[in-house]
Amino acid sequence: MVFDLGGVLIDWDPRHLYGTVFATDEELEYFLGSVCSLEWHFQHDRGAPMSETVPQLAARFPEYHDQIMRWNEQDAMIRGALDEVVELLRRLCARSVPCFALTNWPAESFDSARERFPFLGWFDGIVISGEERISKPEPVIFRRLLDRYGLDARSTLFVDNSQENIDAAQTLGFETHRFHTADALAADLARRGLLPA
Repeated sequence: MVFDLGGVLIDWDPRHLYGTVFATDEELEYFLGSVCSLEWHFQHDRGAPMSETVPQLAARFPEYHDQIMRWNEQDAMIRGALDEVVELLRRLCARSVPCFALTNWPAESFDSARERFPFLGWFDGIVISGEERISKPEPVIFRRLLDRYGLDARSTLFVDNSQENIDAAQTLGFETHRFHTADALAADLARRGLLPA
């Protein structure tokens, strides 16, 4: 089993922070769509240091300087764990199913996540994009996971909430599950014999 983290096991969303910063939804959506966008943030998943990129962006948008500088508050963007999925992970580990994580996550904020979420210590291995300086859906990061831990894609189930990442994994021969709900994942795991029905 290979799990994505954000959106599967951990509820990360910039709106958890910025929903308390902007007075209207229109302002919030403009900021997250045109200033601190996910496309801009993607560079952090690939290893770019926020200590450099955040001040650079704040200089480009001085009218949003204070709000942009708060992007460093990554912990405030995490509401918590998705407990029903964490329970599925616990049950898989109890059945000695080897479990790994492959996550797009900035290297500089992952240690804080490890401290906050003890279940990250349950994994047999974790590949973090920010440390590797490559990210999903690039095939090389999937191959790095397979090579590092001696996995066979054909006998490995990859769970992610991004269709683009699912497509990349399928191209490399992984079994896949596009994550929507814990119940749907539980049913799929039971169908595959990984958990009892």
